[in-house]
Amino acid sequence: QVQLVESGGGFVQAGESLRLSCGAPGIIFPFNDMGWYRQVPGKQRELVAITSGGGTNYVDSVKGRFTISREDAKNTVYLQMNSLKSADTAVYYCYANDWRAREYWGQGTQVTVSP
Repeated sequence: QVQLVESGGGFVQAGESLRLSCGAPGIIFPFNDMGWYRQVPGKQRELVAITSGGGTNYVDSVKGRFTISREDAKNTVYLQMNSLKSADTAVYYCYANDWRAREYWGQGTQVTVSP
């Protein structure tokens, strides 16, 4: 089972920035959608941002602060998170799907924002 590999999480103060990265070692076929979800204990996993066919979508709470980008040649997706808030504290998961509608997930990376 192919798993995506994330990096870049950590502990920051409110107002600071973090950049998450996600790659797919050994995968040579292109992904369709690539994106980021997040989850806090006791709540459902939430879509944060996704990129597909040149378009992007964001959950309202991160619009204007987060930017998703991707490098198709590397099958890599990034999430630049600026002006972080304590409400952004969560485990962030990388997500992708391919032309056969198979889904791929990362193991999750913790982002903690101190007020």
